[in-house]
Amino acid sequence: MGDKLNIPPYIGRFAPSPSGPLHFGSLVAALASYLDARAHHGKWLVRMEDIDPPREQPKAADQILKALDVYGLHWDDSVLFQSDRSEAYDDALDALLREEKLYPCTCTRKKLAGLNGVYPGYCRHRRVIPSQPHGLRLLCNNQIIQFQDRIQGDQSFALNTLGDFILKRKDGLYAYQLAVCIDDNFQGVTHIVRGVDILDSTPRQLYLQSQLHYPHPVYAHIPVITRNNGNKLSKQNHAPAIPLTNPRPLMIKALTAFGLKPEPELLMNSVEEILSWGIKHWSMRNMAGKKEIFQDSL
Repeated sequence: MGDKLNIPPYIGRFAPSPSGPLHFGSLVAALASYLDARAHHGKWLVRMEDIDPPREQPKAADQILKALDVYGLHWDDSVLFQSDRSEAYDDALDALLREEKLYPCTCTRKKLAGLNGVYPGYCRHRRVIPSQPHGLRLLCNNQIIQFQDRIQGDQSFALNTLGDFILKRKDGLYAYQLAVCIDDNFQGVTHIVRGVDILDSTPRQLYLQSQLHYPHPVYAHIPVITRNNGNKLSKQNHAPAIPLTNPRPLMIKALTAFGLKPEPELLMNSVEEILSWGIKHWSMRNMAGKKEIFQDSL
């Protein structure tokens, strides 16, 4: 008999920010990552990205976990709270500083206005007084980052068009790009299913993973749910919270968003039976290449 293939176990995750309760768009993202994990007989983790206190709402984390439970999306292992992970983030920053991969940046929001998020390297070669308030940016090169997205297909980004990005903010808070890479590695995440609205975060994360000597997860970016005016369903756009009673209609609607075709009678089944149907019929094929799905079309 030949040797068995050394295939790592599937570990997926859903990582909401407690800036408000779950809305339909975030339910779709949670359900997609859950179904993909269960269809691959893998683990599904929940991580709370609570590293930006000014944007967070009281008790939002509890509301999110309650909603996931009501919709049958039961996670494996304990919920990881990023607010407990500052020591790991500091250790990674120290390692990058020792390797001269970071530099301090004193730029203000006003100075960077109008640059569309691409940092032009103002502080790359400036001398910064240690007592000056400053953030920490990752020094990026002209490398081309390429990856195969399971839904959006072949992707290619030039790092210099993304700019050196912040890993620790001037106000002392850790940046999303840093925390997500460290915690995906810490939790052994192998597959990431999330919205296409943050597709351009992936090349940044792939590059940072390389700088930290981490393995790369496999990515799939699902279409975002939008209203007919083109606005994405989001907390910033005041998307309503999903109801915590009778979750079945929204679950059917979410399955339809994936291009699946649940039978009408499935609506009469239990939450667990709806999820079992979703796992059995799960496929990303009908979402291939799609960037958005109009909510009113579901």
